[in-house]
Amino acid sequence: MSFSDRSSGRRRTAHAARTALGASALALTLLTTAACGPDNSSADTAVTAGAGAAPNIGLPANLEDLKKWKFDDWEKWAKDYALPAAAKGFWTLDKLLKAKPNEPLPPPPAPPAAPAQPTQAPAQPTQAPAQPSQPAKPSQPAQPGQPTPPGAPTAPATTPGKPPVGQPTQPGHPTPPPAPPKPSNTQQPASQAPAQPAQPTQAPAQPSQPAQPSQAPAQPSQPPAQPAQPADNGNDPLPKTVNAQPLPHPYTKLAVHGKLFADAPGSGAEAAAGLSHYQCSATVVADPAHPGKSNLVWTAGHCIHQGKGGKYFSNISFIPAFNSNGALSGGKQADEGQYAPLGIWNATQAVTSPQWKAEGGDGGSPATQYDFAIIRVQPGEGGKSLEETVGGAVPVWFNAPREQLSITEYGYPAAPPFDGMELNRCESGRPTRLSYDPTRPPMHAIGCTMTGGSSGGGWLAVKDGKPALVSNVSVGQHTGDPKFQAGPYLDDVAAGAYDFISKKG
Repeated sequence: MSFSDRSSGRRRTAHAARTALGASALALTLLTTAACGPDNSSADTAVTAGAGAAPNIGLPANLEDLKKWKFDDWEKWAKDYALPAAAKGFWTLDKLLKAKPNEPLPPPPAPPAAPAQPTQAPAQPTQAPAQPSQPAKPSQPAQPGQPTPPGAPTAPATTPGKPPVGQPTQPGHPTPPPAPPKPSNTQQPASQAPAQPAQPTQAPAQPSQPAQPSQAPAQPSQPPAQPAQPADNGNDPLPKTVNAQPLPHPYTKLAVHGKLFADAPGSGAEAAAGLSHYQCSATVVADPAHPGKSNLVWTAGHCIHQGKGGKYFSNISFIPAFNSNGALSGGKQADEGQYAPLGIWNATQAVTSPQWKAEGGDGGSPATQYDFAIIRVQPGEGGKSLEETVGGAVPVWFNAPREQLSITEYGYPAAPPFDGMELNRCESGRPTRLSYDPTRPPMHAIGCTMTGGSSGGGWLAVKDGKPALVSNVSVGQHTGDPKFQAGPYLDDVAAGAYDFISKKG
């Protein structure tokens, strides 16, 4: 959602947080109070053994190494995963109603996309001169035509013969990065289906090159360059707007979805006035190490950690099936047993991605492409798990093929025109791609009119006949048209964090 809709009170809170921390704090998120959140400075500089370290940010020099991290590597890095639980009775109705909605992060601006295109343009002309001497040149006309196939499935309204036009139609909306024509991109699952048929035409062209020794070395250098720097910068045309629909009460069969509350750092009158309380959305996910007895909840990284130079938030609590019976709907008052029929569950552990923790901040960045988090809550009375209490948990589908996804988003939007009291759903269908950094997996983007407060809400798709979580709300735009949201592509880094927190329980 657009940050232009953020309240002035939210901006004041963000400013206070930045001043108190002396760092780039994420005003959109639920931040820790100074008294409760453990300092992350030591953890942010830790690097797994044997990996080259980028200075002072805790990331390997080659981010692909993160996908290879084992449990011990995560253990060395995530030294502050243990959190103090909120005191019993801390989240009163008054605090819950004062909690401000967390806005999803802003979508990527155009500037990051621009530098990549000049480098691509020179690269492609070099291919054209290289091929005139080749008898196979007739197959090369397919090269300029390659942008067309990827553009067609992702933007049905775009004329195949004019792939560049599909992208420029979007600049009227300030949110999307302008994306150029889309050549085949073997790195991106979304465009693999159209791109791969085009690549075989290159393969036949290459066999004709053995006769030219000077060409052979040039050709092998091309494939690695394309995945690292796709010409479209990992962006498709934006998805069409899909209107969010409130779900009927009670939420008996949807109790895995709920609201997440936490406190931001602050001081003085603002904190005393309750401006440190914030809200997000979250989903109960399965725990591989404790099947049938999960206490794990999935949300956005910016809902539990400030990002670069920051801390975990304090008093993080999850309320499944919040307001299931409509006890608070329409401005009504109710007691805890009515609006939290399945209890309030306090977080005791949390982990987010190394990218978000080391690079995240107030605004868009490549860290947003890894904006996810998992928390563990305390078991209920008698040791009963969260999963047993709500009646289920959703498995997580990592490295899900984009072309197989039809996404339904769930969340509690709280910024106007919503009030945060109702669980909403967007049946958004197949996602497109949205990216800050073309060297990282593009985010999933879907049409949805949910607003602030939906951050962290679960995105579900069907796998083997059952729903599975494939992403969460991170980026969004709820002004202009189209209205859309985007969430991280859950790759091996997400799987590593999930495995770590599962085994820590």
